[in-house]
Amino acid sequence: MAETDEPEGSGVRLAIASIGICGTDVGFAANGVQGYTYGHEFAETAADGRSYAVEPTVYCGECGQCRQGHVQRCDDQAHGTLGIFRDGGMCDAITVPENMLVPLPPGLDVRDACLVEPASVAGHGVRAAALEKGERVAIVGGGSVGLLAAATARQRGFDVDVEARHEHQRNAAERLEAGSVTGTYDVVIDAAGSEAGLARCAELARPGGRVVLLGVYQHTAPIPGIVSLVKELTYVHSIAYSRHDGVRDTEEAAALLAGDPEIARTVITHRFPLDDAAEAFRVAGDRAAGAIKVVLHP
Repeated sequence: MAETDEPEGSGVRLAIASIGICGTDVGFAANGVQGYTYGHEFAETAADGRSYAVEPTVYCGECGQCRQGHVQRCDDQAHGTLGIFRDGGMCDAITVPENMLVPLPPGLDVRDACLVEPASVAGHGVRAAALEKGERVAIVGGGSVGLLAAATARQRGFDVDVEARHEHQRNAAERLEAGSVTGTYDVVIDAAGSEAGLARCAELARPGGRVVLLGVYQHTAPIPGIVSLVKELTYVHSIAYSRHDGVRDTEEAAALLAGDPEIARTVITHRFPLDDAAEAFRVAGDRAAGAIKVVLHP
């Protein structure tokens, strides 16, 4: 496999160790999107032997949003994400700016550290939910982000129930000590990204409850009107990851994974060599294959 071109400015050259295939990658590949190297979920090892996950957000650090820690909302025209319409980590080696590096804590294997990025997405969403002590939490969707959101909320002291479409997802949720949905909830997290999933979120939310949108909707989010009005639901949007009190969401995600290796063992279901990327993408897009997170290794 080729190495990516070195970006403008200084950076650190790293050997890729693990790359996660995201649903966004699968969708782009299915629609023939080309012209750059895929891969925004990746981890690597530097020449000195130190290992890192990558926070792939490109941001200026100077605008008002960046100064407040909201780098995912950067106002600069160059704002974006490695692996999404610009070269990413689905290769043998890459040079990235030093501010993208997330040092791996003890206990987190670099082969599992590609999960830091989706775990950061999940963690940012759980934070956006503004959970209060004693609130009931449900997650609709048993993919990697839904399961990582469940693990995050559990780690923060909340009981979590997960509604998943497929048996292997339900089994994974059970391994992460999430229950089955019953009754209504103070907070419901949409990790399905589908019209049916969002309708189910509204159904599960209590009157006055909150629905957090982690699912990606390319055009219009199909928010159910009547039930949302009658219940006076609040919809909270969440994208990517940020900083709070000087701490990066990616750092918290790395600590979560290091503190409980069962999370990676549960969420990563398939591994392929990078040269078998075509088969890996096929499996990642085949729900009947039992895949949750498919990981590539050079």
